[in-house]
Amino acid sequence: MLPTAIPLDYYLILSAVLFVVGVVGVITRRNAIIIFMSIELMLNAVNLSMVAFSAFSGDIAGQMFVFFIMAVAAAEAAVGLAIVLALFRNKQTVYVDEINIMKW
Repeated sequence: MLPTAIPLDYYLILSAVLFVVGVVGVITRRNAIIIFMSIELMLNAVNLSMVAFSAFSGDIAGQMFVFFIMAVAAAEAAVGLAIVLALFRNKQTVYVDEINIMKW
């Protein structure tokens, strides 16, 4: 007996829920590390939908895009962590409301 395939709608609903959780995290949180984690969650939601569409259509192009998105996300995480560490060293906080380096 063959296992039943999960419909595409379920993947898209899960992807939408993950993306909304990420957006809510970016909008409501003031901690820079949590904001970066929420952005990563949104990128993973997009990756999930791209892989789902790729598997549904039988084309591997979506999975190739996901590979490149993961590479860019890894670079973004490294650069973001470096920025957060530099801000913490200078301001002793990672809350974006308390960081005012653009003011004179």
